[in-house]
Amino acid sequence: MDEGQHGSTWSMAASATLHCLTGCAIGEVLGMVLGTAFGLHNAATVVLSIVLAFFFGYALTMRGVLKGGLGFKAALKVALAADTVSIAVMEIVDNAVIVVVPGAMDAGLASPLFWGSLVFSLLVAFVVTVPVNKWMIGRGLGHAVIHGHH
Repeated sequence: MDEGQHGSTWSMAASATLHCLTGCAIGEVLGMVLGTAFGLHNAATVVLSIVLAFFFGYALTMRGVLKGGLGFKAALKVALAADTVSIAVMEIVDNAVIVVVPGAMDAGLASPLFWGSLVFSLLVAFVVTVPVNKWMIGRGLGHAVIHGHH
């Protein structure tokens, strides 16, 4: 399939990625804040952040398609098809960035390093994920499956 057939543009890919980033960021930030506040081990904090990022990412997509009239089971299938790859790429990238920034995982909630590395990791994840979403949308995958359900 050619990319134009599904309307795959950089603008559409950026929009889809921004949508995904919203859910991921909510979960990622909440997971990092909770893990840090409760003194969880770094690995547990990363796992919590990933789980919450997937939860909120899927929840935001489901919210939109449920409003479009789909039932819960169908909406869940659409969310899984639309967001899984995008969220996975985003989570791999942003958590890898946070882990490699010296001291970021051990910085406290009041530390600029904590917040700065979190924002930086999400920006890097966005930049890396846009081309992934463009490629997927161009093939009728990812966020392309949502367009008929809004």
